[in-house]
Amino acid sequence: MADVEAESSTQPEAMEEENPLFSNLDLFLFTLIAGLIIYWFMSRKKAEPIPEFKKLNQPAPSTQETSFIEKMKKTGRNIVVFYGSQTGTGEEFANRLSKDAQRYGMKGMAADPEEYDMSELSRLAEIGNSLAIFCMATYGEGDPTDNAQDFYDWLQETDGQLNGVNYTVFALGNKTYEHYNAMGAYVDKRLEELGAKRVFDLGMGDDDGNLEEDFVTWREQFWPAMCEHFGVEASGEDSSVRQYELKEHNDINMNKVYTGELGRLKSFETQKPPFDAKNPFLAPVTVNRKLNKAGDRHLMHLEVDITGSKIRYESGDHVAVYPTNDTVIVNKLGQILGVDLDSVISLNNLDEESNKKHPFPCPTTYRTALTHYLDIIHPPRTNVLYELAQYATDPKDQENMRKMASSAPEGKALYQSFVLEDNRNILAILEDLPSLRPPIDHLCELMPRLQARYYSIASSSKVHPNSIHICAVVVEYTTKTGRLTKGVATTWLKNKLVADNGHKSTVPMYIRKSQFRLPFKASNPVIMVGPGTGIAPFMGFIQERGWLKEQGKEVGETALYCGCRHKEEDYLYQEELEEAEKAGVITKLNVAFSRDQEQKVYVQHLLRTNKEDLWRQIHTDNAHIYIYKCLIEKYSFL
Repeated sequence: MADVEAESSTQPEAMEEENPLFSNLDLFLFTLIAGLIIYWFMSRKKAEPIPEFKKLNQPAPSTQETSFIEKMKKTGRNIVVFYGSQTGTGEEFANRLSKDAQRYGMKGMAADPEEYDMSELSRLAEIGNSLAIFCMATYGEGDPTDNAQDFYDWLQETDGQLNGVNYTVFALGNKTYEHYNAMGAYVDKRLEELGAKRVFDLGMGDDDGNLEEDFVTWREQFWPAMCEHFGVEASGEDSSVRQYELKEHNDINMNKVYTGELGRLKSFETQKPPFDAKNPFLAPVTVNRKLNKAGDRHLMHLEVDITGSKIRYESGDHVAVYPTNDTVIVNKLGQILGVDLDSVISLNNLDEESNKKHPFPCPTTYRTALTHYLDIIHPPRTNVLYELAQYATDPKDQENMRKMASSAPEGKALYQSFVLEDNRNILAILEDLPSLRPPIDHLCELMPRLQARYYSIASSSKVHPNSIHICAVVVEYTTKTGRLTKGVATTWLKNKLVADNGHKSTVPMYIRKSQFRLPFKASNPVIMVGPGTGIAPFMGFIQERGWLKEQGKEVGETALYCGCRHKEEDYLYQEELEEAEKAGVITKLNVAFSRDQEQKVYVQHLLRTNKEDLWRQIHTDNAHIYIYKCLIEKYSFL
């Protein structure tokens, strides 16, 4: 056994000598694989660098000053007026306050909080006799405006101290909304919590009443209080101060002239995503039909095509459209002021340090400015009348225009009756005051910007991914002066006909996200209340609930309460609603025809009739209730 063990112990060594670890075949395969790997490394292409994509309309890194403190020090300013503005009025009020400052021996600047580092607010104490004024509008359900969102977030998150910072706030809102002036009130309260000193009471502007009057009253109390606080006196100089100077272009390449674009020159000719407020998408109109069968109103349904735009939306979102002014009114303004509307001009800011170089895209023509950029339909505010008064050759006209800009009861009453109640726009004022003939460039400087109009989307992206539907009523009425007034956006949309000659009507648009959403669980019941064109967002909801049902999802009860005047005249989306009810998508369709019987019946009457079932859905089944208040196109500019 010992010999056997010895033999067995030496046998492996002999075998290793006779049979190498790798056979010739193994070595061949190994060499082949190694060669292939070396060849691949040597011959493969160099990796291509990943291209860096710049966000559209984002300028290359610039030297624009982001420190408002350094800018104030550099230019000798001691008052900064920040604005949170969705549609221009907050910005307009801020500009008025910054211009007021020089009458009181101070120097101010209006500032967009989105453009500056707001964490520097604590450094304002470094500037003597300094003051921060905030003109803050509230948007939607108590939300900040888009340009004030970052500032709002900073206020919520910061624990920094603002000791030594003087401030005051004027809030812009609408009392018909639940969260009236929530943003202005929050800024006022939060600044105090952080140690800043409130030097004048919070101003509350109500757009449902008379926002202009609220602002003028607050402003005329504010400045005397500031004079007392800082120990200064008003100079008494009430003369107009121009913010922009006119430059006429007699020989310019027309390819460098803006023709209605909101941001990048020629952006309407070469469309590039992403699309937003500064870069709207030109969506072709594919459907434009009248919804009502009879009656003196025009209720319309439009569909625009977003194919290839990469635009996405959800049920409940808003579509923003940029309208243009009536060419008849534009031409009349040119005639009455005796100017060539096709003259190419620029309005350049006299303040070279200002981030806002022009009041609207320049260079452009007067015609383009009055058509695309300026609001010439809304009754002008008191500051516009005050500044234009100097051009009235009749002393009586001049006196009345200045009186309307004051906070005196007589002046307020005159402005209310002559401008607001009679709904006089700038053309009507020029027609009724023949002694008033201002230079058109100053008029263009003073007119507010023409704003986008927002409509609830009346479709679901699940059903219509490449189409957006709009439901609206065309605004048209006669004023006390006998003038026919037309809604800017609805009249413009009405005329966006679907052409059959190859030319497509287009609508400059973008999407604004909303918090108006269906419940996360499709099984939750929903109760939707939307009288008139307030049914618009619910058409999207109904389409989406139908799509979910088709996908086999469990969909809860869907009750709709809507209303119109007459069943045979203006029952909006009758066929689609009745089809949805037949398919079981709408489980309870409740329509109030207010004028089909002697005693008027409205949506609230139907709600009261079904109160027991409503309570069951709410209390027992956890139903989600949506009430959409559709406002006729009114000039609500915050």
